[in-house]
Parts: sequence; C-alpha cells; structure tokens
Amino acid sequence: MSGPDTKLVEVNFDGIVGPSHNYAGLSLGNIASASHGGDVSYPRAAALQGLEKMRGNLARFGHQGFLLPLPRPNTALTQQLAVDEGTPRQLLAAAWSASSMWTANAATVSPAPDTADGKCHLTPANLVTMLHRAQEWPDTKRMLDIAFGNSAHFAVHDAVPPSFGDEGAANHMRLCEGHGSNGVEVFVYGRPGGKFPARQHEQASRAVARLHGLNPDACVFIEQNPAAIEAGAFHNDVVAVANEHVLFTHAEAFADQQGAYEAMRAAFPALEVVEVPSSAVSLAEAIRTYLFNAQLVTQPGGGMALIVPEECRESASVWAWCEDMLASNGPIREVIPVDVRQSMANGGGPACLRLRVVCDPATVDPRFLLTESKADMMAGVIEANWPGQVDPVDIGSETLASSVIAARAALLTALELTELG
Repeated sequence: MSGPDTKLVEVNFDGIVGPSHNYAGLSLGNIASASHGGDVSYPRAAALQGLEKMRGNLARFGHQGFLLPLPRPNTALTQQLAVDEGTPRQLLAAAWSASSMWTANAATVSPAPDTADGKCHLTPANLVTMLHRAQEWPDTKRMLDIAFGNSAHFAVHDAVPPSFGDEGAANHMRLCEGHGSNGVEVFVYGRPGGKFPARQHEQASRAVARLHGLNPDACVFIEQNPAAIEAGAFHNDVVAVANEHVLFTHAEAFADQQGAYEAMRAAFPALEVVEVPSSAVSLAEAIRTYLFNAQLVTQPGGGMALIVPEECRESASVWAWCEDMLASNGPIREVIPVDVRQSMANGGGPACLRLRVVCDPATVDPRFLLTESKADMMAGVIEANWPGQVDPVDIGSETLASSVIAARAALLTALELTELG
C-alpha cells in the first residue's frame, strides 16, 4: 500500500431541501414516509434545518459541501405519464418529489487511493425501484459533472443500467486507517422476495466496483438482513454506518452478522466493531429514531463523533445506550443531536442528507463548497423564497409550481449556478 495522501480529507456534501418538499408517502418500505403521508410539510423550515446542520459541521471540521435541489415539478415526467385530471395522485406527486435532498442516494463514491487510475470515481445511483427517485440521476449527474468536473482528479460515470437497482452510498461503506489511505469498500445488498422491495441489487454493487476500478481483494459484498428490510431499514445506512476503522452497527443489520464481521476483518484486519445489541435497543426503535442513520465522523483533535437526530435523545433506550457507550471510552467520544425533524418525518436522518467525498477541496468547484458568508446568503434566499408550508392537495397547482420554480431559480442565481436551471 502507498502512503496516505495528506491533501485528501472527507468532505460531506449535504442536500439542500428543495422548495417542493412534501409528504406524499411515495416510498414503499419507508415507515416514516408512509406514516406521515398526507401531512402538511414545511419546506422553508426543512431547508433551514438542513442548512443549520451544515453550519455546525463546517464549524467543527472546516469543510462542508452541498448539492442543489433538482428542477421540480419535472414536466418531462408528467408528459411521459400523460398526467391529466384522472391520473392517480401518487403519479402526479412523483414529479414534485424533493427526495434528491437525500444525497446519500446521489451516488457511490470511491476515493482516489482505492481506484486503479488514482482518481475519485462517482457513479450516480439509478434508484429504479421507486418512480419518484428513478427520475433523479440524469439531473444529479449534470450537477456532479460540474462540481467534480476536474478530470485530473475525478471520474463521473453514468448510472448502472436497469434492471439492476442501485441506491448509492446508502448501501456502501468504506474502511480505512485514514481517509487519505487505501481503503476497503463494503457493498451491502438485499435479496428480493420480502414484504418490501430490496432496493440494492448485488449485481449493481459489483458493476459499480468494476466501473471504479477497485481491487477485488479490497471489496466486500454483504447481504442485508431481510428482517431489517421488512422492519423498515430500506437502506443499509438505517442499521449500520462505518468511518475509518470503526463499524457502528445494530446486531440485526446483516443476514449473517458474524459472517459479515469475518468477511470485513479478512479484508481489513484493523476493523473495530461497535455493536448495539437488540436487548439494549430494539430493531424497531433503532429504525424509528434513526440511531444508525447518523454521521460517524473523525474529530479534528482525534476520536470520533456521532451526529444523530434529536429523536435519539428523546428515546429512553437509545439515549441510555449512547451514554453507556460514551462512558466506556470507546472510539466514539461524542454524540451530537441535531434537529432535522422535517427530513425525519419523510424517512431521512442526518446521514441521508449527506454524500461523503474524500478529496482535496481545492479540486472541487468552489461554488459547491460552503462558507459562513455563503450560508448566510443561502439562508436569506430560503427565507425569502421557499414556501412556508405545502399541503399535498396543493401538489399540481400552477400557483405552487410557479413558486417552487422561482424559489430554485433564485438560489441558482445567488450561487452563480444558472447553468443548472
């Protein structure tokens, strides 16, 4: 293995919650989305909550990126579906979905130390299992092509073709001694045939690994626990997350839990597992609070922090376990709750809102990198333009469409990214 590249750091690219954020209950297998389907949403509050999380991470770690809302409503989709007054509401709502805010599904990312050509590779997720998400990848790729357009350092691919479902980084983990060092990439897939669809297909994961030029000996393919999928863990990052040498996981995350650990250790002997037993936090409570849909990050001064939703602090069993973990003086030294309730109500915690990219920030288009002054400017645009609330019955109205389109255009103009219009 080569020595670590000290210019490479982990930059989290969070999704800005779009002005069409709504609760249409489109995501089969996503318990939170289904339970809040039909509720009134608050796009302005949602976007400001996400921006506040970004501000906190910028202050802690010195680097923070963002990705922008995709154009909505998607008139191309409504035309393809020949939407009229008799069209089912869910088909109409798909064209208004703001689910691209969950950038953990934007792409799978393999950092330069892992790839054959020494570039950071990104493959947009095709998200073919769900209509409202399958429309995203071409526009996502347009954005990635700009943000990571430095071809000396990045390679952006097309999505894996259907029918192999690919959900991006939400089913991908990386183990390494340090972000700039060679790593082992872990791909987690599901098997079809259960109550809810297994969205990540094994062959999609293997195709991404080949596209990225990964060393087969540094790749691990693991099956997600079917019981976890049926309980509402529609992505692996709802039940497990990794950072550097640490795997933080629920005891029921994988189909063969001990076999999964052994496979990871065979490729990465330094693996340290922090497992939450079912007796301490039930699978249902882990999914309800999104304890594992957290950002596990390396602190600048050493040790790791776990950025969790406020719902974790409000759960007696989850918070008791977190306090016991901190008292044990293990690798995770701090737990930081954040308020992302608007995202949580639609089934996305702190980890859903971010895409991890190991890179030299100087090689990224600076328009996609956050600063304090830029955060202030973005907050002002959101305050002035994002709808205060959206009732699902308003989906499809010309008035709301005009408002949503104008809001996004205002942000693109402010960020000098009008080529994404």
